[in-house]
Amino acid sequence: MAQRIVGKYSPNSGATPGQPQTEHTVVEAAPPPSGAMLRANLAFLLPFPFLIKAFAGTPAALFSGLGAAGLLVLAAWLTREGVKAQAAYDARKIARRPAIPRKIFGAALTGAALMTSAVGWQANPLILFAFGMLGAALHLGAFGPDPLRGKGMEGIDSFQTDRVARAVTEAEGFLAGMKDAILRANDGALEARVDHFATTARNLFRRVENDPGDLTAARKYMSVYLMSARDATAKFADLYKANRDPRARADYEALLTDLETNFASRTEALLSNDHTDLDVEIQVLRDRLKLEGPPKP
Repeated sequence: MAQRIVGKYSPNSGATPGQPQTEHTVVEAAPPPSGAMLRANLAFLLPFPFLIKAFAGTPAALFSGLGAAGLLVLAAWLTREGVKAQAAYDARKIARRPAIPRKIFGAALTGAALMTSAVGWQANPLILFAFGMLGAALHLGAFGPDPLRGKGMEGIDSFQTDRVARAVTEAEGFLAGMKDAILRANDGALEARVDHFATTARNLFRRVENDPGDLTAARKYMSVYLMSARDATAKFADLYKANRDPRARADYEALLTDLETNFASRTEALLSNDHTDLDVEIQVLRDRLKLEGPPKP
């Protein structure tokens, strides 16, 4: 697995001579590409044989080939979106099932595409149906079904979890905006710094998902701070692309360091509050047991 190392003497490290290197310049290796995502992208190649057959055959083959190719493109797109939703579901301890079972719909469309392509054979309808079911089964075998039930939501207020889900979705949008904007700076080290901050921010997201009651204390971080960070990243990227100003770069890296420190501190504070609440509950229960005394024989 390829790994970019950024250090004191690395190109584009952003450190000037005599300037100490901060701990945040250590870059973690990116995770390997998902096998399911690779297969989902390769699925976009499946319509091409049907297109070739469509334009090289009879008029009936033209319509059946075009129909099959269109259905396969839609199936590939739904499958890819379903793989993304599955990854987001797996990454969270508390998650709702996807609203739309995209991979299952993709399997159904794949089966329909194969049935459509085989219409020109003038075969028995049962054979066509079996052909389509085989294609759908192979699709499900390759990608699996969508999650069909929530995870870790037993005994949790659905209203609170909905609020958290909306807040996390909005916050992820701000992070995506930051990562997209910093690409314009064309600097690998800065891209890695933004990724490092995104990891720190997502630790706070997971904390809030595990305890939706923490949303009030963390909402400012997940909305105002991240929106401002996205806007600052966009302005910095445009400026740095134009003149490669080292002072602007240093100011931006200092901003990321401050954001990481504040997000990590807020996450730690939420964890500390939970431990305090647990200690209070245990102490109250102990006092109650002492007052009641041992049971009488």
